[in-house]
Amino acid sequence: MFKRVAGTKDILPAQVSLWQSLEAISREVFNLYNYKEMRPPLLEDSSLFNRSLGETAEIVQKQMFLVKKGDDEFALRPEATASIVRAYIENSLDKQQPFSKLYYIGPMFRLERPQKGRFRQFHHIGCEAIGSKDPYVDVEVISLANTLLTRFFIDGYTLHLNSLGCPQDKKKFSDLLRAALKGKVGRFCEECRARYERNVFRILDCKNESCRALVKDLGLKNEHLCKECAQHFELVKKGLGALGVKYEVSHLLVRGLDYYTGTVFEFKHKSLESQQDALGAGGRYDTLTQELGGPDKGACGFAFGIERLLLVCKEEKVIPAPKPLVFLILLGDRAREEGFKILNNLRNHGIAADTDYESKSLKGAMRKANDFNARFVAILGEDELSKETISLKDMQSGQQKEVKIEQMIQEIGAIYQVK
Repeated sequence: MFKRVAGTKDILPAQVSLWQSLEAISREVFNLYNYKEMRPPLLEDSSLFNRSLGETAEIVQKQMFLVKKGDDEFALRPEATASIVRAYIENSLDKQQPFSKLYYIGPMFRLERPQKGRFRQFHHIGCEAIGSKDPYVDVEVISLANTLLTRFFIDGYTLHLNSLGCPQDKKKFSDLLRAALKGKVGRFCEECRARYERNVFRILDCKNESCRALVKDLGLKNEHLCKECAQHFELVKKGLGALGVKYEVSHLLVRGLDYYTGTVFEFKHKSLESQQDALGAGGRYDTLTQELGGPDKGACGFAFGIERLLLVCKEEKVIPAPKPLVFLILLGDRAREEGFKILNNLRNHGIAADTDYESKSLKGAMRKANDFNARFVAILGEDELSKETISLKDMQSGQQKEVKIEQMIQEIGAIYQVK
């Protein structure tokens, strides 16, 4: 017997409605903010991620699914920002719509150890606002993310905020961080000792508890920011405050990808494990479009992990009530022939309808109707056919009556809002 690959998941019919609800809510919110959907390919040239995420990023070093063909090397996308920016540049969206607001929903892939909230194939809901360095774009993107969590009926989360500043500020930040950690290097894990020289920010992403303890309380307070970047960050905080979006400034929040500059943020949830407590995150990446061969364009975005959201959302509030089902029980060959016309007519009027293909008795068919939680059961047999009627039972009230076949839709139409 074949089994699914470790770190992947079959999303079964019983769970799909929740996924669909999150996706539908997301699309509704993105539309309110005037974001347009983009669907980049799952497969990209691996050098795109080497260039954008950074050669020292853990994703690039350990977690990319690579496909090699001759001299070509492709990667299943580990995240979507680089793909969106590549598509923005390649398709000259900067000339068609200089300020583009884009969103995406889809699968990502990382070759890592599967655990709670972490999969080898996982799914992101995210957006990218490309073409402006205005701090109020940061405010909009963060408030949009906050709105999504509210609409998903998620509470108990905190928004953490920081600024890396411009590339020069980021270099100063790395020097300050390296100096603050200098006396502790020998106590770090082997990987973090290498990170200290190669890319000191990655130490802050280490999942080793002893390393995490060593980086607490370093006393760094955004002194790396130049005047312009400090003003930008103040306007972001002021804008969020004006909207009533609560946040905590976390001076050691840097995010795990090299393309981030300026504002960075993360939504954490108290019920998730400390090492995997992020629902989603994002920030500015003002140098990425140029880094990938495009024009100088400021940009800001975020992504939520759908699997993480599912761990904490209030399922009963997110999933809308399903459409009431009409279940036809067709007794005999003539009834089956006529019944399929009725089924087709119901569906053409927007009424969910189904029938039984397997049961040999009325009792068995009624059991099937109950299994499907049908609102109405319609029984059609030889007796009903002779009178051109159908026996209609409201499973909610228990009332049953015969109605003319042509009046059936009128009889139940009010519940379905059929005009």
